[in-house]
Formats: sequence, structure tokens, C-alpha cells
Amino acid sequence: MSTETQGSDDDLREEISNFLRRNFPQIQMHGGSAAIQDLDRESGEVTVQLGGACSGCGISPMTIQAIKSRMVKEIPEIEQVHANTGMDGGGAGDAGFGGGGMSPSFPGEGGGDDDEGPQAPF
Repeated sequence: MSTETQGSDDDLREEISNFLRRNFPQIQMHGGSAAIQDLDRESGEVTVQLGGACSGCGISPMTIQAIKSRMVKEIPEIEQVHANTGMDGGGAGDAGFGGGGMSPSFPGEGGGDDDEGPQAPF
């Protein structure tokens, strides 16, 4: 990879990071994180990994959809966005955000004696 290409990739990564911070401050405000996991400038594809509190958040699917639809409109070099929280089974490139096996619990399910439901994260 040439120095010029590396510089352009760095500029595009910075633009994507700024887009995420500017348009989705709630990710960080609620204890989550968003990181660029992979960027292919030639194909215009980027993979964004949401971690931290995003991994168990019920709003994450809506946040992911918003990121996917808005990023391709606002950043001309990006044609396709892949985003996940690591809760979709894990696998290679999971960046240590966990994954797999967790299911939501609801009051009255599971037969536990002290089942009061899930605790609020705040």
C-alpha cells in the first residue's frame, strides 16, 4: 500500500469516526463504543463494531440501521456499511466484544425464586 493510499485511508477512517461521534453521541453517553473494524476503500465497504453497553442494548438494532442508512448518504466514499454488536454469534473479527448465548430474561420466566426481571443499566 502506498503512502498516499495509507494517508487517504487514515483520512477516511477519521471522517467515519467523526461521523459516528457527531451523529451518534448517545453511544458513548450510554457507556457504549463504536470502532471501525474493517475498511475497504476500493469497494466502499466499512465494518463498524459496537461494543460496551451496546452489546446488550435493545436499542442497538435501531442504532445499527440508522448508522447504515445515514453513513452512505453523508460519506460519498462509503457504499455499504456492515455493523454489529458482537451479540450475533461471535466469530472471527469479534474484537473481544463477547457474543453468542445470551438471551433476554423477562419477569415470570425461568422459574427463579427471586425473579424481579432485568435491572436497568442506570
